[in-house]
Amino acid sequence: MTESPVFLLTPRRFEDARGWFSETYSQASMAKFGVNETFVQDNQSFSRQTGTVRGIHFQRPPHAQAKLVRCVRGSLIDYAVDLRRQSPTFGRWVSIRLSADGGEQLYIPVGFGHAFATLEPDVEIAYKVTDVYAPDCDGGVRWNDPKLAIEWPLPASGAVLSDKDAVLPSLDELDVDFAYDGRPLLPLAV
Repeated sequence: MTESPVFLLTPRRFEDARGWFSETYSQASMAKFGVNETFVQDNQSFSRQTGTVRGIHFQRPPHAQAKLVRCVRGSLIDYAVDLRRQSPTFGRWVSIRLSADGGEQLYIPVGFGHAFATLEPDVEIAYKVTDVYAPDCDGGVRWNDPKLAIEWPLPASGAVLSDKDAVLPSLDELDVDFAYDGRPLLPLAV
């Protein structure tokens, strides 16, 4: 089990003259990190413009989701925000650059909001989740909440947002309380 509930992993790539092969998910490998959940759905999104911000999203119980996130085209900065009120790191976040070239993946457990910002045009992100999408459990926190003070790598033109993300509530208005497992959010080991 990892010390931090959010962690980075980089699956090994086997290269030859044709290119490379990588096992992007293994239940046995994830169990070595203390992840014993079953992933039930794969999602993928495409963002046309640099500076597209998606998030900060989560699902409430009974359909709360853990995520295993990777960038499959281009590059982005991925964020996990601690939304467990009893955690000493409530409201804190970690971020990491994910790229298709690097193959890095970020594991984000239940109790954390997820967001990303694209660093270039035409970015695709793919992620596995541990529960199905349930619109009645869908939630989020405003991407630019000053209490979070997230450092977004945005172009001079600013963030490209959905109408939904532009009006999400602040952290103080959040109406969810995820369970705290005794592990505070720690900086990502790179």
